[in-house]
Amino acid sequence: MKLFSIIFSTIIVTLISACDSSSEQKQYSTPTSGEMTIYADETFKPVLDAEIAVFEALYTQAKVNVIYKSETDALNDLLKDSVEIIISTRPLSEKENKFMNNKTLFPKSVKIAYDAVALIVNKDNPISYITNHNFQSILTGEIKTWNELDANLKNEDVNLVFDNKNSSTVRYVLDAICKDKKLASQHMAVETNPQVIESVTKDINKIGVIGVSWISDMSDSTKLSFLNSVKVLAVSNQTTAEESNSYLPFQAYMYTKDYPFVREVYVINAEPRSGLATGFTSFLASDRGQRIILKSGILPATQPYRIVQVTDKF
Repeated sequence: MKLFSIIFSTIIVTLISACDSSSEQKQYSTPTSGEMTIYADETFKPVLDAEIAVFEALYTQAKVNVIYKSETDALNDLLKDSVEIIISTRPLSEKENKFMNNKTLFPKSVKIAYDAVALIVNKDNPISYITNHNFQSILTGEIKTWNELDANLKNEDVNLVFDNKNSSTVRYVLDAICKDKKLASQHMAVETNPQVIESVTKDINKIGVIGVSWISDMSDSTKLSFLNSVKVLAVSNQTTAEESNSYLPFQAYMYTKDYPFVREVYVINAEPRSGLATGFTSFLASDRGQRIILKSGILPATQPYRIVQVTDKF
């Protein structure tokens, strides 16, 4: 009986050890293997989906799950330890970093790209150019109708449509463009960037505010084409918008800052040890990851590139 008890106890200890070992093995990851989840603003879905597809093809033992949500929610989840890595258009503040460090988590913010906020209208809308100042006035409600922009336009309400009320796009507009002024109440938010495009295609009086990668033509290697379902407005920093002084959100004009609505994109990694989150962050900042960003229509942040002027003169 005593021998049976010893054998039985040994079996139980072995099984428990095996379960613990299995659990540890399941949770353990390396920079090129394992499984993780990343939270990201839906603005970056086109480029992030492309990055993940290539990363998983290169490292077949790696699985990267992504959940798209508003930037506000993603940042809050990072602070609550619900996720270890997010994509954001701002680094953590000093207060947020201190909060994380007090929990012995030391997040690293890596700038990976520069993104543009684009303005889109219905293809049949006669407007093609807008000044930075007039767009700000529409945001704050100082300009309410189209004929206030141009006397030749109709006396109808001009309304803005955003992707999500807590998105990175809305935060950028409030912080960088409205500044100390409030967003007018007549403007609306839907849920996703595709819904912004759909809303504009159905309503000639709307201006959609959207991440440029959503409207870039991925098949165009020159990155000089946008989706043909909408018209992209050229923006001027002058008092009057004309063809000669207005710029579309092309990569070259993002680089030269002629196009004004440009923001930074960061990976914020709070992984406690070097694992898959660290490996994926390194990939995004690597030559291959940066080439994918370049192809998406936005600007890479960690790799050199050159702007080539195309001319028809010989």
